[in-house]
Amino acid sequence: MKDFIISESKNEQAVLVGLITQEQTEEQVKEYLAELAFLAETASIVPVKSFTQKLDKPNPVTFVGTGKLQEIKQYMEDNEIGLVIFDDELSPKQIRNIEKELQVKILDRTSLILDIFAMRAQTAYAKTQVELAQYQYLLPRLTRLWTHLDRQRGGGVMMRGVGETQLETDRRIILNKIAFLKEELKGIDKQMASQRKNRGKMVRVALVGYTNVGKSTLMTLLSKSEVFAENKLFATLDTTVRKVIIDNLPFLLSDTVGFIRKLPTHLVESFKSTLDEVREADLLLHVVDISHPNFEEQIEVVKSTLLDIDKNEKPMILVFNKVDAFTYKPKDEDDLTPKTKENISLEELERSWMNKMHDDCIFISAKNKVNIDELKNKVYNRVKEIHIERYPYNDFLFQKYDEEME
Repeated sequence: MKDFIISESKNEQAVLVGLITQEQTEEQVKEYLAELAFLAETASIVPVKSFTQKLDKPNPVTFVGTGKLQEIKQYMEDNEIGLVIFDDELSPKQIRNIEKELQVKILDRTSLILDIFAMRAQTAYAKTQVELAQYQYLLPRLTRLWTHLDRQRGGGVMMRGVGETQLETDRRIILNKIAFLKEELKGIDKQMASQRKNRGKMVRVALVGYTNVGKSTLMTLLSKSEVFAENKLFATLDTTVRKVIIDNLPFLLSDTVGFIRKLPTHLVESFKSTLDEVREADLLLHVVDISHPNFEEQIEVVKSTLLDIDKNEKPMILVFNKVDAFTYKPKDEDDLTPKTKENISLEELERSWMNKMHDDCIFISAKNKVNIDELKNKVYNRVKEIHIERYPYNDFLFQKYDEEME
């Protein structure tokens, strides 16, 4: 696994590579590479330069064109950089060919995210989930671990056989390891499902959202208990569950792992139990970073991921966070060109989203505690509706419920 885990090498410099295609505009690729740079920094890597190229689709052999690959190679040699990170998942064939040409360490977006998850995993459960995802990613890419045999063969048939035998041995070891980890996770999943059933008759609310939008900060505010929060991607992996009481109403609030575009399929599969908190939630608080230039795209990424997790749509409140960091550029009065996203004020966004979502959205700042009481009231009313419908004879609401019935 050492070839795929980069967290041991601190502050390594890297170049980033992205493609402008029919599916990805130049503006989107810039945003994706900015996010890739943030991912790299989270893994203690220093991104020093980005390369982009316009192609109809990725080159099946080298991802980018041969001319662009030579340009990247020259820059890396001139600046003594030993790592290149690609913004899309590379095939085993692409990895082999790029590695052969550049003679440096190659990472793609998936392997970088897996490495960050490995760094962030704290509990045995999270570590097991990450390990499973890593082995599933590693299996089809085993051949690159045995490139050293190419130098030993010297064209001899017998040496080629030795390499293939070793490869098959490793493949069996990894398949057995994957099977073992899956069984181990099944056992933990049963335990966690049992724990969820034993939480009593309380409504479950889950915080969901793109990574680094402020979910953990909001969790701390609502639950009045310290939850780890950091300005890095995937600061928390393990689901944190807290009992929250607003007025006279208790409910369970969970903080889940942040979503991200191009989230590796293996991670979604291996984090199934963590995501069960989302499946079993009665109400979702979808936290959005309103200050992010592409927050609408992030909303769509989260919605798409939620559909992958659970096809049933759940009640949801959109919580637009970080209003304190929101900025816009007002247009000059004599400027007759159409408005762009950067010309739209916070007030205009509030009006448009309130019209679209009615009572299902709110604008807050968890950092500066702006509109937090309004958010609590909104959550209280939604949880109360669910609670009374589901548990009409439960006495959690005895004070306020009796007062209203008189």
